Amino acid sequence: MWRGQLRRLALSPAAPRDNPDMNPLLGKLHPYPFERLRAMTAGITPNPALRPISLGIGEPKHAAPALVEDALVAAIKGLSVYPPTAGTPALREGFAGWVQRRYGVAVDPATQVLPVGGSREALFAIAQTIVDPSRPGATVVCPNPFYQIYEGAALLAGADVAFANSDPARNFAADWGSIPEATWARTQLIYVCSPGNPTGAVMPLNEWAQLFELSDRHGFVIASDECYSEIYFRDEPPLGGLEAATKLGRADFKNLISFTSLSKRSNVPGLRSGFVAGDAEILRNFLLYRTYHGSAMSPLVQAASLAAWGDETHVATNRALYRTKFAQVTPVLAEGLDVALPDAGFYLWAGVPGGDDTAFALQLLAQYNVAVLPGSLLAREAEAGNPRSNPGSGRIRMALVASTEECLEAAHRIADFARAWRTVQHTA
Repeated sequence: MWRGQLRRLALSPAAPRDNPDMNPLLGKLHPYPFERLRAMTAGITPNPALRPISLGIGEPKHAAPALVEDALVAAIKGLSVYPPTAGTPALREGFAGWVQRRYGVAVDPATQVLPVGGSREALFAIAQTIVDPSRPGATVVCPNPFYQIYEGAALLAGADVAFANSDPARNFAADWGSIPEATWARTQLIYVCSPGNPTGAVMPLNEWAQLFELSDRHGFVIASDECYSEIYFRDEPPLGGLEAATKLGRADFKNLISFTSLSKRSNVPGLRSGFVAGDAEILRNFLLYRTYHGSAMSPLVQAASLAAWGDETHVATNRALYRTKFAQVTPVLAEGLDVALPDAGFYLWAGVPGGDDTAFALQLLAQYNVAVLPGSLLAREAEAGNPRSNPGSGRIRMALVASTEECLEAAHRIADFARAWRTVQHTA
């Protein structure tokens, strides 16, 4: 009998969002982009004559480094102990050593770094630590388009969300000047993403100076998402938040915390490992939150992470793979789309013929069996009820995470489809 009861529980629908016993803030959450895309494509049967290729999800496909796998196995005895939430001293020193080598910046391993379960987990948790919802008009600012965790974290922390729309004239970087002064006055936290998802834009030093000045004036915290920092296509690596602060004479990193991850850098998304660094006072409170949140990193993951952060050979190899792939794929796609090599990251942010990103993506899947993500799913309308005010409208995001061969095949299919789609748009 109990098995039948469990089965009924497992198959029963979740409680409705208007259930008075549930957190009412859950009702403010938007469906995740991939959930929306699944609903849109539910009735589509992709062309069975072509093998399916997905460029939709940004999940690294390159091989994980052997040194990480070896470190995991060697640390297996760590399963028998509780890990400290703050990580071991050796791990924190490993974080600090990498920051010094990568950015030329000194951080205190005892007070200015903490391990996290990947940048996504920490980006969500920081809002729960920072935001005071009792303050009138508590606001979190984020770019638009954006990584949806920022918005969800803000809403569940009880804050309003304000969006800085992207500027096509600046490689679709966020236009912080579009935020009114009155909104900045209510802002408690701002999310920045550099290199950006989905645009690949990197924030220059003058933009950091603008945000630091605003932070000093209004007291908000800057959360800098830098998980794509090690995949870049120029000779000079992307500027990081801590590096920018140091260059501008802010060595105490006041109101700044940077987030980084091994997922993209080292091709280990399943490891769920990263770290945060910056303002010691913020990290002291973040550690308090995390102690109660129960987010201590497994000793196995700590050992594997220490090995990964201490090695740059596999990172350079990974970066070379992406550079080769993008160099071959981008020109093919440019035959049919408005697309160019980004500053960094592993996405291409491309304009589509006709400007209807959703219709383009759905028909591409149906006719050529290639999945891409409509750009409008990654952004919010600047004007309610006006779909054209969505800064992702008319663009698609392609994650070049598969092999070069597979990405090239997808690129040729997309270019062929785009040419045919352009003809249809002109004759419609």
